[in-house]
Amino acid sequence: MHRAGPTLRRLAKYGIVLGGGTCILAWASMQDSEMPNVSATAFEDQMKYAWSPLPTRQNMIDSLKKDEFDVLVIGGGATGCGVALDAVSRGLKTGLVEKFDFSAGTSSRSTKLIHGGVRYLQKAVFNLDIEQYRMVKEALSERANLIQIAPHLAYPFPIMLPIYKYWQVPYFWAGIKTYDVIAGKQLLKPSYYLSKRKALELFPMLKKEKLVGALVYYDGQHDDARMNIAIAISAARMGGTMTNYTEVVKLHKKKDASGKEVVCGARVKDRQTGEEFDVKAKCVINATGPYTDNIRLMDNAEERKICQPSQGVHIVLPDYYSPEKMGLLDPSTSDGRIIFFLPWQKHTLAGTTDSSCDLTDSPAPTEKEIQFILNEVKNYLHPDVEVRRGDVLSAWCGIRPLVSDPNKKDTQSVARNHIIEVAADNLITIAGGKWTTYRHMAEETVDKAVEVCSLKPPKPCQTKGLLLDGAHGWTPTLFIRLVQDFGLESEVAQHLANTYGDKAFKIAKMSSLTGKRWPIIGKRLHDDFPYLEAEVRYAVREYACTAIDIIARRTRLAFCNANAADEALPRVIEIMAEELKWNKSRQQEELTSARAFLRREMGLDLGSGTSNIPINFTKDEINMYVKRFKSLDRDNKGYISVNDLRRYFKQTGERVTEDQLHDILSEVDLNRNAQVDLGEFLQLMSALKSGAVANSRFAMAAELSAEKIPVDRSGGGV
Repeated sequence: MHRAGPTLRRLAKYGIVLGGGTCILAWASMQDSEMPNVSATAFEDQMKYAWSPLPTRQNMIDSLKKDEFDVLVIGGGATGCGVALDAVSRGLKTGLVEKFDFSAGTSSRSTKLIHGGVRYLQKAVFNLDIEQYRMVKEALSERANLIQIAPHLAYPFPIMLPIYKYWQVPYFWAGIKTYDVIAGKQLLKPSYYLSKRKALELFPMLKKEKLVGALVYYDGQHDDARMNIAIAISAARMGGTMTNYTEVVKLHKKKDASGKEVVCGARVKDRQTGEEFDVKAKCVINATGPYTDNIRLMDNAEERKICQPSQGVHIVLPDYYSPEKMGLLDPSTSDGRIIFFLPWQKHTLAGTTDSSCDLTDSPAPTEKEIQFILNEVKNYLHPDVEVRRGDVLSAWCGIRPLVSDPNKKDTQSVARNHIIEVAADNLITIAGGKWTTYRHMAEETVDKAVEVCSLKPPKPCQTKGLLLDGAHGWTPTLFIRLVQDFGLESEVAQHLANTYGDKAFKIAKMSSLTGKRWPIIGKRLHDDFPYLEAEVRYAVREYACTAIDIIARRTRLAFCNANAADEALPRVIEIMAEELKWNKSRQQEELTSARAFLRREMGLDLGSGTSNIPINFTKDEINMYVKRFKSLDRDNKGYISVNDLRRYFKQTGERVTEDQLHDILSEVDLNRNAQVDLGEFLQLMSALKSGAVANSRFAMAAELSAEKIPVDRSGGGV
């Protein structure tokens, strides 16, 4: 082990204990050259807040009521939280209000990439567009910074560009190498070319017919919702007043010393209690993404709209659709768009579409967009990989806030980068941009606020290299400590370390005993996922207020598998009820609301995939399926009920709970009348045959029942 350098001495000064073990941080094993690029003074400032306790949400609400802020930020997405972190780290008194949860909107529904924008580079080169070039260079710089300040959440990620025409090899090679060159010293890893054989070794699911070879380049990947929350929590630890479920209902104005009318705060509503109160601020910043115009028009009803909402749909498929550590880029889909096909959270993520839409609080995917993505994916995969509609585990839609620059005369042109607008009354609006460049956008916004509102921050911008919550003591081997010190499963330990960083020890300490020899602690919310019950309790301390906050953002269960999220909901609500003292009525409200969210926003209503599939069977097939139907409907009622299923499972000796029985029935019960008639049964069989539904326990029961239980009744097939 190397000698203790200045890094170790600085860390030891704070005597931080990880997991109740030693006083030396995991970072002590790193060389000083590997440390983030921050000065000794800046590093010590960071360590002061890294482990400071979080105020409660009620503390935050009380602060909003009584304090006057230098900066009040409206919007708790990546940009809004980034602005708040920038302002508070400069020493400005900062507050933030968010109508829903942190990252509830677009910021949790991205493609999960931290990228410079390969397609923007293509436009910059062919159109000799200096603005596009600068945007790519800025994004590549911010990409490197984000991976540095949150190494537990973001990491370099290889993406394959398959090539099917020989002339494309030098064309794409030149483009990707230019991408590397522009990154300069902040290059993650150099790109490289692969022969056909090597490409198929790394991506065996790839269609091999006419494949020439492939290029592999590197961008970053992250958990977008957790990254957003880490930014918010970092700001809170530094003294920022960060409140979710707090809605601005009115902007307040006053006349300054020169007689000019300026924004001086807002009337806000606590959506958890219904209470309204006033918040005072010297500067108000509108960072509301797709809701940009709502706040601008609240400020001045005469303003023209600048935001053009555009929706993008993503779908999640099982892990076997892609390699574990290699993504895929389709640079030219059938309609000219780009599709990414990426491993994420041990699943496969595919998207995105891009179409204009109306602004809504509950954006929903459509069947047409899901089918478009599936068809595009099918074009790149080996024929052995049957791309089935029934394999779609979750589907979601995010609204991207495209903006036209109000400072330009051409009102039709859409800004390629972000824009900052200063209204006549000093309301500052930051809009557009993308996830990767949130920090740079925030820096420019706070610079503008300081200039326009005559703020006097004690320090300049601090966020370049400013470590986010969980990064200070994280190392790639931290999960081993969790396994050895607490008796967690390795998969669970890796999930905790790569989600919470050095704060993973807090969740481990909150975890309950399993009652098993191994793992010793760590009860899961769902058997198929590494999320723990203790994470729900920890999330409440990080301002989770609803069950949707847990299944969608504090864990990614809803995004990975909507059905699994539905199965975990009762236990999630039970734990939250203990933490937040919910009565039975509130618990039922949460269950109803969360299930409505899963049905509408996570594609669960579209998930059955059976109602729109035409029934197309031969006579022999119809006779076979009628026989299976009758094998379960032994009383010749004309429908199958939960009692029929109960009797079948009792005869087979398989133990099935009442909840499971109803779930099996509901997967086929399109009419939601607790009965499955012959038409619904044939619809399911047709969906299974077409691949729209991947599997069905109900159908399996019918098939086995027909084989094992004799049916001796008159009557034949249709």
